[in-house]
Amino acid sequence: MSTGIPNARMLFWSVLSSGLLLLFVAPAPGYAQGNYLLAPNDLVAVTVFQEDDLATKSRVGNDGTISVPLIGTVKVGGKSVDEAAQIIRSRLAKGYLVNPQVNVGVEEFAKRLVTVLGEVQKGGTFEFPNQGPLDLLQAIGLAGGYSKVANPGKIVVKRRVDGKETVLLVNGKALAAKAGVERFEVFPGDTITVAQSIF
Repeated sequence: MSTGIPNARMLFWSVLSSGLLLLFVAPAPGYAQGNYLLAPNDLVAVTVFQEDDLATKSRVGNDGTISVPLIGTVKVGGKSVDEAAQIIRSRLAKGYLVNPQVNVGVEEFAKRLVTVLGEVQKGGTFEFPNQGPLDLLQAIGLAGGYSKVANPGKIVVKRRVDGKETVLLVNGKALAAKAGVERFEVFPGDTITVAQSIF
């Protein structure tokens, strides 16, 4: 796949819902559309080999569903394109087609936003610059970089996971020292807050 969100391998000490996560981030795999999780407002294209009349384009609804000929509504939100294709394939194979070959791709990605606050030059909400991945240091760059009194070693990232807020504490200084080797993936909807140095 050409674009998507990679699943970074993470070694973590503790995870608490609405709590704190202290982690080290291992090198992330290549960015591929197969790892991207479909989200509301993505425009999804579905094709079935040698079944041109089943080809369709459908925008993912707020409930995470798309409409597919013959089988109707299909829940694809939060699924990769490969997972979505498998779901559609299974549905079509139940009384409609024999061994259908289904392909799912993203024609148009929904707008992806990240909020950067705290000790940065120009805090605010920013759109991901492209459909590729965005890491923590790049997100801070969108906000003009650190302020003079920033503490890069203490960056708080808040994100919602399965409907619950999770708080991640990340050492941006350590990430910068290992640029190109380790990275912290930013997800749409994340709120990043850079702490102030204590003198």
